[in-house]
Amino acid sequence: MSDHHPISRGAALTRLAQFVPRAGQEYATKRNFDGGAGHHEAVSRLSAALARRTISQAEVLAPVLAAHGDGAVAFVSEVFWRSYFKGWLESRPIVWHSLLGALDRIDARLAQDDTLAARHLAAIRGETGIDCFDHWIGELAATGYLHNWARMQVASIWIFTLGLPWELGARHFMDTLIDADAASNTLSWRWVAGLHTRGKTYLADAERIARMTGGRFAPAGLATQPRVPDEPPPPAAQPFREALAPTPQTPTLLWVTREDCALETETALHDLAVRAIAIIDNAAGADAIALDDALARAAAHWGVPAFRVAGVEALAALATECGAQQVVTGRVATGPGLDPLIAVRGALRRAGIALAEHTRAWDMHAWPKATRGFFALKEHIPALLAYAGLAFGKTQG
Repeated sequence: MSDHHPISRGAALTRLAQFVPRAGQEYATKRNFDGGAGHHEAVSRLSAALARRTISQAEVLAPVLAAHGDGAVAFVSEVFWRSYFKGWLESRPIVWHSLLGALDRIDARLAQDDTLAARHLAAIRGETGIDCFDHWIGELAATGYLHNWARMQVASIWIFTLGLPWELGARHFMDTLIDADAASNTLSWRWVAGLHTRGKTYLADAERIARMTGGRFAPAGLATQPRVPDEPPPPAAQPFREALAPTPQTPTLLWVTREDCALETETALHDLAVRAIAIIDNAAGADAIALDDALARAAAHWGVPAFRVAGVEALAALATECGAQQVVTGRVATGPGLDPLIAVRGALRRAGIALAEHTRAWDMHAWPKATRGFFALKEHIPALLAYAGLAFGKTQG
């Protein structure tokens, strides 16, 4: 798992160095071809690390721009799609909460509708008879990963050919992908369905699938007309959720979560009076690997003890025990991390301790440009790069 899709920071930096030579024209021309499991050399395969902020967008783009200059436009745009989706969902958290409510209602339908339940089960088992779809569902189950172009085909076939609720597909991806990200996943499914950009759908095509997979598949019976789910248009953008900023030189317990697994790289946090580093020890799989790695690195950076606590109350007790006046964590974006954040805030409030979130400068600049369509953000990419001390420059060599 980690060799192909690195989780730890050291492995991600090694993978980045391997990918940089391919991040220019080669990436632009080959990125949408799906060679199958174990043959995704044309893409960075850094998404699992980026999803956890084990490595940052700026760290990824710096060597790519140095090597390729404006020849890396395609790769740079793909990296900014992540920030776009984050900012868009952050300004419309109701879209995330609506998804959760819809899943509750659909689960109730599944319990009553045997036909729907059987079709859903066939889809998640890869037993639909559609060769590419069944293969990709199996690859996802076996590896925790799918090429991004393959994800689009799966989503389209799920929605338009199989006629299944997009919400079930989005949940299946969130539960299975090693690089699962609430914003990118939710909004990508909505985009395919024609809900993100109203009326603009993505319809899987058998001829295109055969071409982009080297003739490995010949799917039959794919939908030829999209049927957009009946949902109201998305709401207008709202102000971002306010978060208390860390107070410098204040006794601090640093709480590391999946949202940001490299807090020690943020110079804005270096003047914190950190007493201890902690994680809530309830993660599994790739998240557990990332958090263990992050905990060790942060403890080494600040030269303080590292703790794995059993839950929310234990975290609050540790903060009290080490004399912390604030608990600091990375900014929690709209998604599954919000519920734990609310629970921790409540426990800390009862203990008289503040909970602060560190928002990275990258997000502070990019998210406000991401509240409409992607191309409204794209025109700001040169300025956003400049904020990070980066620039396209000219193609080298």
